[in-house]
Amino acid sequence: MACLTVTPKSSLADSPVWIRASGLDPSQLVTLHALLTDDIGEKFQSRAHFRANLSGEVDVKQAAALGGDYVGVWPMGLFSSLKPEKRFRRLMKRNVTGSPFRVQVSLFGSVVLVPSPNDVPLATCTVERWYAAHGVERVQVKEGKVRGALFLPPGPGPFPGVIDLFGGSGGLIEFRAVLLANKGFAVLALAFFGYDDLPQTLEEVDLEYFEEASTLLLKHPKVRGPGLGVVGLSKGSEIALAMITFLDQIVAAVCINGATGMRGASLRFRDVYIPAIPYAAEKVLITEMGTMSSYHVMEDPLDERHHSSAIPLEKAQGPVLFVVSESDQSLNSKLFAEAAIARAEQHGKRNCALLSYPGAGHLLEPPGSPLCYCSAFRSTLLPNQWGGEVELHAKAQEHSWKEIQKFLELHLGPVGKSNF
Repeated sequence: MACLTVTPKSSLADSPVWIRASGLDPSQLVTLHALLTDDIGEKFQSRAHFRANLSGEVDVKQAAALGGDYVGVWPMGLFSSLKPEKRFRRLMKRNVTGSPFRVQVSLFGSVVLVPSPNDVPLATCTVERWYAAHGVERVQVKEGKVRGALFLPPGPGPFPGVIDLFGGSGGLIEFRAVLLANKGFAVLALAFFGYDDLPQTLEEVDLEYFEEASTLLLKHPKVRGPGLGVVGLSKGSEIALAMITFLDQIVAAVCINGATGMRGASLRFRDVYIPAIPYAAEKVLITEMGTMSSYHVMEDPLDERHHSSAIPLEKAQGPVLFVVSESDQSLNSKLFAEAAIARAEQHGKRNCALLSYPGAGHLLEPPGSPLCYCSAFRSTLLPNQWGGEVELHAKAQEHSWKEIQKFLELHLGPVGKSNF
């Protein structure tokens, strides 16, 4: 009798799992299929075809997928290659503390591309992928102008503090913040437009808002000072770089796939004003799929005409870790990072580091997040292409996630560990 096991059945979303099938006929062709329904009812699925060994087993740690959504030996391939049933959807956990993602893994006794009601699985197993570890607390933040959600590890603390920023889609995105809180950081997922009573569009970056958020976080009794870290992706990366440049409270910054000068929105902070370079909308490329690539929309950071928009990183006291994807289809993030590092070094600043990942796309997220190559985007009429190759992107997420944690702990001090 066929048996399917997924171990563990309940785990954190950034943790690996082990899939194993047994009780099969020797050399039998089988399909492993994964199905996930997200918080708003969108379905994501993946499949991989295997040939059982002479003992009638398929162990994904050793068995090579022959086809499907990936090929070769890849223990987390079924999870990392999940694709939306409807095109241009992005898998993103919204209710990060109330419920897990539930993934139904099915074993079929033949090659099955898309399961129909007539395809009866030999065995099924449902696994839970949680975002919040036991004891992690979520606190809604609405104080002064600041809007967001604070995630606190269990225990008295104090914990190193981090501000977490996403990009041009706006709103409040919390899944990376809570996964960092599981590791022992006190993390403020900070909204800065398109949420609650904040402006619906980002016309200008007012750095005093981010200064207010930093001061608020440092005042929390469970947050250990004297300084904070910041992690930003895309537009959030751009703002993170400005924060470590101008805000005394920020002592370490992780900048993921962002511009290193003001693009689309200018920056204002007291007597500082950095004008923005407008997006070159005429350079948008429309693909054969009807999607858009904005790769050439942000003007070249090496163009001397645009130096006035550059963020003066040389003024920052703290270290910066640039994390870039070489198959980013949103912008040439590596070129921007290299330009900023070169500028900093010309002024004697040597505490910038670069992690660069071939084959990775723009939406570089914690492990367990499948590649989103293209999705609908708040500020564009057409779906936006993010780029990336599935397996290389997943490997980049696994490596960068560990390195980001090491970087933050090195510069903010030791964390308090949480157990799932």
